[in-house]
Order: sequence, then structure tokens, then C-alpha cells
Amino acid sequence: MKFRTGPARTVLLAAGLLALTACGTTVAPGAGPAAGSATPSAAPSVDYAAQAAAAVQRHDKLFPEVAARCAGRPETMPSETGTPAGLPTDPEARKYAENHGYKTQARLTPAARCRGDAHAARIKAALDGPDGKGVPRTTEELRVLLTGLGYRVESQDVYGSAPDNLMFVLSVPESGPCVTGYLGSPVKIEAHGMYMEGGCHEPRGGH
Repeated sequence: MKFRTGPARTVLLAAGLLALTACGTTVAPGAGPAAGSATPSAAPSVDYAAQAAAAVQRHDKLFPEVAARCAGRPETMPSETGTPAGLPTDPEARKYAENHGYKTQARLTPAARCRGDAHAARIKAALDGPDGKGVPRTTEELRVLLTGLGYRVESQDVYGSAPDNLMFVLSVPESGPCVTGYLGSPVKIEAHGMYMEGGCHEPRGGH
């Protein structure tokens, strides 16, 4: 026995199938994608220049006399002119340069160089001592002096022995650079960039 399907019945069947297939798939207006399927948002980029500028501002508040001395010095490296120097062509000199490459220090911007030199002079003046105390005689005396000047001194930053072999290495708070001192005869204090391997202490190693 055959059933005939008229046009009206065909339309009703199609409408029913459409309703069934659409069931459960309706998304409310404004609703986002299903949980777990959303594309993660990109992480915000770090503004290193802004961080460095903020560090310099904190430094300047701690050491206003240094800030005044170095005001207006550029915080960026000057443009290079000419061909940069490479490794020596002499085999022995080239080998020496390669073996001691771990001692390479970062270059200082004019502003960082000024700050480093100003801090070196500041420490030198304190070591000379207007009160007549002169150069510290022990590592503890040297640590107390540097801490009193506003520097953070770790246990390994002051070392050596009195009377002519006391040494220190420190990083200028907030902005850098490094300042290294030798309290021998004569006293020698100088600023320099961080070593490429990190930190202000000269790395030990090589090959």
C-alpha cells in the first residue's frame, strides 16, 4: 500500500526537520564562544624604556646631587661612526681576546657614565673623610661607610684585608652602573658597566 505525499505534507515535514536540527544550537545575543574555545588575549608588551626612565627617577630622588650633576646627559648610546673594531688579526692576540671575552663589560650611556663617575667621586670623598677618620681599616668599617652613603652592600661586595688590600664592588641603586674600589695605595675607584655574564663582580672562568 502506497502513501501519497502532497505538497502541504512535504512542507510540514521539512519544517519539523529544520526545528529538530536547530534545537540546542541557539546562542543568546551577546554571548561569547563556548568555554575553552576562546582565543587567549595577547600578553601586554613590556615597555623597557619606561621602566628604565622610572628607575632613573627613583635614583635621582635618592641622590639629588648626582642628579643635578648629570642632568641633561643622554640615556641612549651615541650613534656609531666608522667601522666597529673586531677581534685582532694576530693569532695570539685573537686567542687571548676570545679566551677573555667573558670579562667584557656593557658600554655605558653618557648619563650612566656620568652617574657612575659621580658616585665614584662621592665615595672617594667619603673615604678621604673630612672628620679625619681616613680610609677604613676593616671590611666591617668599609661596609658601614658604604651603607651610610645609601648603597646596598651584600656580604660578598666587600672583601680583602687591611691595611692596603680592601676592595668593594657595588651597583648604583636603581639605575646602575657598577662602581669598583681598591683601597690600596693609592685608592682607586672607578665606574664600569655590568659584565656580559651578569652582575658587577668580575666573572671567573674562561677557556
